[in-house]
Amino acid sequence: MSRASRPAARLERRAAWYRAVRDAQGEPRNAMRWLPEVRRWQAQRLRRSLAPLLERPDRAAAADFFLGEVYGGRDDDRRDADMLRVVPTMARLLPAPLAGTLAHAIELGVLSHALDLRMAEALHGLAPRRRRLDEALYAEAYREVGRPRLRGHQIDLIGAVGDGLADAVALPGAGRLLRMSRPAARLAGVGRLQDFLERGYAAFEGLDDPQGFVEAIQHGERALSRRLFANAPRPFG
Repeated sequence: MSRASRPAARLERRAAWYRAVRDAQGEPRNAMRWLPEVRRWQAQRLRRSLAPLLERPDRAAAADFFLGEVYGGRDDDRRDADMLRVVPTMARLLPAPLAGTLAHAIELGVLSHALDLRMAEALHGLAPRRRRLDEALYAEAYREVGRPRLRGHQIDLIGAVGDGLADAVALPGAGRLLRMSRPAARLAGVGRLQDFLERGYAAFEGLDDPQGFVEAIQHGERALSRRLFANAPRPFG
């Protein structure tokens, strides 16, 4: 396989995984009533975790991007449909760091959703009559699902998305290329995907220490995961 074709192949594999895990008929856990509650609770938990970054003017835009677009539980069918529809074209046209960012973002979405499905299934067994999560029940379900290696890889992918955006910002002409692609993206009906890339680029362009920003998120998430698996008292602080 040629070096130029590798980003396209990676994106296409991740797109296939995405379709499989989101398929309502092939994956019946998508209809479980616990699934939206898991996503809602996790989004609120992440907002609390990112509060110190959201309150800093120099990091607020990047933290908001991660909260809404990358790891915060937004279930954006329009953006994801855009990603799947234009995977081969985007891989050929985008600078390598941005193509890699898309591949990692899709993989992160797939893995996060797959783990959420397992959480919903675990909660169905642990608390079939309950409707709302709290910290204790979430922690119990988290340990029931297990998969520490996959949880670690999920956090690795957060860093990969951030690193890709940081590399794109450092690449001469990447911002101009993104702006030039805007009319074509609108015409092709993939404006939501264009917005995702532009917002990420702009958020990281404003960071004076993108690596430190990403490492701060990863450090907090890894520490929380260790506390949850260790059944530590008050793991959420």
